[in-house]
Amino acid sequence: MAQGRQAKPVAPANDPDFAEFVKKATTKPEFLSPLVDHLPRKLGVPTPKDILGYHIGTEKKLTYVADQQRYFRALEKALPGRFKTEVVAKTEEGRDIMVVYVSSEANIKNLETNRQNTRKLADPRGLTDAQVQQLIATTKPHYHVSAGLHSGETNSPEAVMELAYRLAVSEEPYLQHIRDHVIVSITGATDVDGRDRYVDWYYAYKVDELYDGGENYGGPPYWGKYVFHDNNRDINYGVDSLRAHLTWYLNWVPPIWHDLHEAQTLLYTFSGQPPQNANLDPILYTELPFFANYEVNKMTGYGMPGVWHFGFVDMWSPGYLGFAAANHNGMLRMYEIFNQGGANTKKARLSGAQTTRQWFRPMPAPAGEVDWSIRNSINYAQTGLLTALELTAKFPTMVVENYYKKSFNAMKRGADQPPHAFVIPAGQRDQSQVDRVANLIRRQAIEVHRAAAEITVKEGTFPAGSYIVKLNQPYGPLAKTLLEKQNYPDPSLTTYDDSAWTMGMANNIDVRTIEDKSILDAPARLLSADVTTLGVLADHSGAIGSDHPVYIVRHNGSLNLITLRYRLKDTAIKASQAAFTVGADEFPAGSFLIPGSDRARKEIEALGLSAVALQTGPTDVPTVDVDLPRIAMYTTWSNTEKVGWVRLAFDRWEIPFDLIHKDHVQAGANLRGKYDVIVMPHQATNGKSMVYEQPKLSKPLAYKKNDQFKSMGFYAETDDVRGGMGLAGAAEFQKFVDEGGVLMTLGVASYFPAEFGIAKGVDAQGPAPGFYAPGPYVNSEILMPNHPVMFGYPQKTLAIRYAGGPLLQAGPPAGFEQFAGTSPERPQVIARFTGGEAGVLSGLMRNPDQTRNRPMIVDAASGKGRVIMFANNPIYRWQTFGEHGMVFNGLLFWNDMPAAPVGAKPTATAPAQ
Repeated sequence: MAQGRQAKPVAPANDPDFAEFVKKATTKPEFLSPLVDHLPRKLGVPTPKDILGYHIGTEKKLTYVADQQRYFRALEKALPGRFKTEVVAKTEEGRDIMVVYVSSEANIKNLETNRQNTRKLADPRGLTDAQVQQLIATTKPHYHVSAGLHSGETNSPEAVMELAYRLAVSEEPYLQHIRDHVIVSITGATDVDGRDRYVDWYYAYKVDELYDGGENYGGPPYWGKYVFHDNNRDINYGVDSLRAHLTWYLNWVPPIWHDLHEAQTLLYTFSGQPPQNANLDPILYTELPFFANYEVNKMTGYGMPGVWHFGFVDMWSPGYLGFAAANHNGMLRMYEIFNQGGANTKKARLSGAQTTRQWFRPMPAPAGEVDWSIRNSINYAQTGLLTALELTAKFPTMVVENYYKKSFNAMKRGADQPPHAFVIPAGQRDQSQVDRVANLIRRQAIEVHRAAAEITVKEGTFPAGSYIVKLNQPYGPLAKTLLEKQNYPDPSLTTYDDSAWTMGMANNIDVRTIEDKSILDAPARLLSADVTTLGVLADHSGAIGSDHPVYIVRHNGSLNLITLRYRLKDTAIKASQAAFTVGADEFPAGSFLIPGSDRARKEIEALGLSAVALQTGPTDVPTVDVDLPRIAMYTTWSNTEKVGWVRLAFDRWEIPFDLIHKDHVQAGANLRGKYDVIVMPHQATNGKSMVYEQPKLSKPLAYKKNDQFKSMGFYAETDDVRGGMGLAGAAEFQKFVDEGGVLMTLGVASYFPAEFGIAKGVDAQGPAPGFYAPGPYVNSEILMPNHPVMFGYPQKTLAIRYAGGPLLQAGPPAGFEQFAGTSPERPQVIARFTGGEAGVLSGLMRNPDQTRNRPMIVDAASGKGRVIMFANNPIYRWQTFGEHGMVFNGLLFWNDMPAAPVGAKPTATAPAQ
């Protein structure tokens, strides 16, 4: 060696400390594979332990998102040629949503070019065959992995940190091959806010949970701001942070999106079982089992038991987050990996189907007791992902070519096969609902046109301004999936989530299916931005923007009417109790009479409402004052997410409320002194579970803001999430109603007032065995069209989503002389289910006769107040906008409900036939 020259330090090929650690942390040798039993070292590149202070999968260690992102940034700094980070959005609580990219130096350098080329293949219109072949040959498949969507599934955000490191630094030939032929992106924590909240809860309560038995302290009552597990069910991407993931996907359009979950024993890999959405390309249904079988084959070959691929999640509902890939001609992939809800090693007792051999489970999990550690889960996750990436790298051209073919086939099918389009006609009662549907469709990159002139096709004539969704576009199959009626393919099969989501029914608007191919040539303008049709304020001469002293705003069913009332909260507003006409102008019941002002005019226009300006208001129309109520929303601590969807709706439509819980309704709560209306969203399972919630444990589980666990105490606080309101709380609700308050219960919450006698004369029971209603749309009949709850709903029948809510029966309260009709507390049935097979409009329902003539909405007077009970859940996810108006009406007209007519006969009380 020349004098003065020092030998360069040489890092060991593998980390000896890690090798010792992983052997001890894995509870059985068969739960480890040769892909992850070692950790490569590269000089100057930090391992996760170098930054975090512990190896991934260390007992009782979970990582906060900020630390995960700190590690990713350190990896980018050390290896900028192979690793890149990108902050794509902020969460509701202001945290970064990060995506990282890992590949070879050449691929990272060409990352933007590869993105653009992938987008060209996603929409190949205008490309020549030669250009297509060139793109297929030169475009690297982009494989996206997302972790931590469900915050209680704690281990995947850990696993992807080590995975990213392996992919970036290892010089093993198969990993070099992956880097050279695949671009991998990773979302390390999909629900960032929820991840931090769960880690806080883990360190506060779960870190010392017992190894075998003992109390389980669950998880925090909130993950994200609004939703919990349903963050994987937001079909219309209503939650901002979930929409951010869709926006990222549509910008990059990776052909594969692999979403990591944790529930099944020991690793389930999704293979696309029935029922299957026939709108998705047949190629997809060959790709899914191809990948799944390869993983089962390889992991079984490594001796890892419990890897299987059939009999769990189906391919019916399009509403899962990662299904954005399948919906847009890519491939959704998914794992479910065994998990113990934290980072503690615990004893699991395995039995049943998961321990039996089947054609799709060649080496089942061992029956009996098994020690399961967080490191076991991480071994399975990484082994599966590395195997999937290995397969992708073996057939990169196949992945890219299939992606192109599915996009091409989608356009061709829409051009060659009916239906060819859907039309949403202009001139419907509420243009704001029509615009919302067009915008929700556009949100998923579906092209929407607007007719430039009147169009006539075989199905009818539609006015200028109608929306046209042509199916000869890359995402035509998705448009068809969302807009058509769901004809469930096999009633003998259950489904993992909803059986129906038909957007016209969900939004109470008219959507027409068009089989006439000439619709594809109809003169129409492609929308380049979301549409907000401005409201119209006119006088009898048709002048726009009149400054007359009285404005009459039509109650045409627009949800924005309640927003107008709150934006004009200091203005005295009246509403008509019946329909009326002024000259040639017709106004439905519930229409607002507002003093004219420039402010009112601007709000009417901004909210898309229809109004007429007059010199004087009508004098012969019965009216009521639209008094704004003081609103509370009641939540249990055991099911906050169903409440979260209602909170989201109230926030979006600017309806102020207090969120209250068991602590607020104890003896002496004086609820009537604080509130006029209490909304009890769909939650719990029956009245008793609403009252008693969760059993108390040996120690209280506080959910409060504190300096140590900074994510706790958001949205509500309590000294102990366990317990419930108890009988004292139920008595306070009775007192609230008797003193003049309005209790409004949605869905399953309607068991509560029936079971505890608050809604006198109303009984509730669950469906009988054999009943199955996974969210079909069913027919309902409006019996009291003049009841304020039904203002804005002029039709006689209405499509309603129903998922097995309480079967109600309404009649005179016990002890009253029914034949004389002397009870002032006789419940009124506002609407009922028609029931029967003919009443199932979309999706699957078994034994629908059980709902025949069952009340859907009941108005039950009690003391000075009343209970409005919905057997359906009118604010379901970000979806059933056509039903929201009934709840909003209940708020607007809370003190204007009609008394039960003396001597009235009970209505629609027939039990199921």
